Amino acid sequence: MRMKSRLKRLWAMVRKETIQMVRDWPTLGMVIVLPVVELFLVSYMGASLLDHMPTIVADQSLDSHSRAFVNALEVSGFFAVTEYVDSEAAVIRAIDEGEAYVGVVIPPNFAERVAQGDAQALVILDGSDTFIVQSAYSAAGAIAQAHGMELMMNTARRMGRANIAQLPINTFIRILYNPNIDELIFLIPGMTAMLLQLVCVNITVSSVVRERELGTIEQILVTPTRPLELIMGKMVPPILVVTADLFIIIGLGVYWFKVPFQGSLPLFCWLSLLFIISSLGMGVLFSTICKNQKQAQQISAMLMMFTMLLSGLLYPRATMPPVVQFIGNLIPATYFIRIARGIITKGVGISFLWNDVIALLIYAAVIVLAAGVTFKRRLD
Repeated sequence: MRMKSRLKRLWAMVRKETIQMVRDWPTLGMVIVLPVVELFLVSYMGASLLDHMPTIVADQSLDSHSRAFVNALEVSGFFAVTEYVDSEAAVIRAIDEGEAYVGVVIPPNFAERVAQGDAQALVILDGSDTFIVQSAYSAAGAIAQAHGMELMMNTARRMGRANIAQLPINTFIRILYNPNIDELIFLIPGMTAMLLQLVCVNITVSSVVRERELGTIEQILVTPTRPLELIMGKMVPPILVVTADLFIIIGLGVYWFKVPFQGSLPLFCWLSLLFIISSLGMGVLFSTICKNQKQAQQISAMLMMFTMLLSGLLYPRATMPPVVQFIGNLIPATYFIRIARGIITKGVGISFLWNDVIALLIYAAVIVLAAGVTFKRRLD
């Protein structure tokens, strides 16, 4: 009989929250549309590897070797020569003025040095932008090495030493799961976790805080509904909305952005449900702290910042100090990002993900119970 009463009270809360959510159609539409907009913005604008970077060249040698080196830079696709100047100072001035990201200075004795085997060229980068440095530094080094190796082999062939063309060590690189180094394959699974967590926290925090601001929380508190029943009642309707968001994001990732889904879709859905419950529980817990919408927005913004920086979405967690890693462990997206990348990108099963699954199970149980305990039956 007691269980029947609990289920009846829980159903009443779920029905009330569902009706309220459907009637507030602008918020409902925003909850569904906003993650899609953010997904497109991050996917199209978040690429960290740059190409066709505007490049200024100061070729003081003006011979076939210097022209071949500049041509190798352009053919790579990473550099686009926009102007030729006559000095290093002019190159630096062009970078200062924002006309170029990269400068190349070739000394007057370049051809002579090439013949002697110790030629050098100066590549100047705009260090105010880390993406430019990362892209141009590695690209320029690799191109210079490849071009130098080609010159060495051509020289060896002209001297009749064909055996030098065969290098003593050949390295073959095979990249698993993402052979074309497509950043979207790395980014989309992580973005799925971040966007779902953001929606879950916003929708639950806003729901409770809105009740408090409108005064309707008083009517709920005088009912026989228990705090845990109230929390569960507020979590059930958002689960359906966030699940719809999940399928929209995954559908766009697979069919629009062409990110291959390598693993089991049913397994991913079940583990996503566990993550959604964890994130909704965290949102309800935050709602017990917030007194108004402004505080709710501030907490959501802070959580989004911590998720982007500490969860492994953009930066590897292995290099973070232990204290920072501990803070990241308090965010459910930290575990689900590894789960999403494991299932979507690698195609692995639960036997490879059980650590993160157990962590999410514990997280979901603890945070829902904590929200129930901290929820006050009275108004301050």
